[in-house]
Amino acid sequence: MRQRKRQRARDQIVAAAFELFAERGFADVTVADIAERAEVGRTTFFRYFGDKQEVVFSEEQALMDDWVARHRALPPAPDLPTALDQTRGFTVALVREMTADADHFLQHERLLAANPELADRATRKYQRLVEAMSENLRAKGTPEPAATLAPQLALACYRTARHVAGSDPVALPAALEDAFEQLIGLSRR
Repeated sequence: MRQRKRQRARDQIVAAAFELFAERGFADVTVADIAERAEVGRTTFFRYFGDKQEVVFSEEQALMDDWVARHRALPPAPDLPTALDQTRGFTVALVREMTADADHFLQHERLLAANPELADRATRKYQRLVEAMSENLRAKGTPEPAATLAPQLALACYRTARHVAGSDPVALPAALEDAFEQLIGLSRR
């Protein structure tokens, strides 16, 4: 019961924050505004979040932990083609999950586009994921440079797909697949 109550309060804070960010923009919303809209006190807000940036990335740590665990569960990749193929499937699946709630994805993207500090935090998050993927590959015996290169190439494909698809959550997975296809096509020449 207590856990459900805590989760409900946390969810109220996140929902209130995103409503306010959509209405006023990130910079014009205060923690007090969020707490008031969520009908909680400032103390309750700070029990769950250190600042309003953390609200924007409220699901990120759980997602990162899940993504790293899922990547760790993949079989060993003895060479670059195998590592790249694994990384491709993994990255496409993650992007499909990220874009499944199109409205949330679009709202998140608008916040990142309008706030350089949020975009920088997102960039650092993706780099941490790439580093974790490289560590996982090395731990399973993937030799260098394949263990470093495959996740970096996946990130490059993701960034390319974002450029091509813009903020369209429906087009992003296909653009990512296309970027990987072009990369793999180059390696076959």
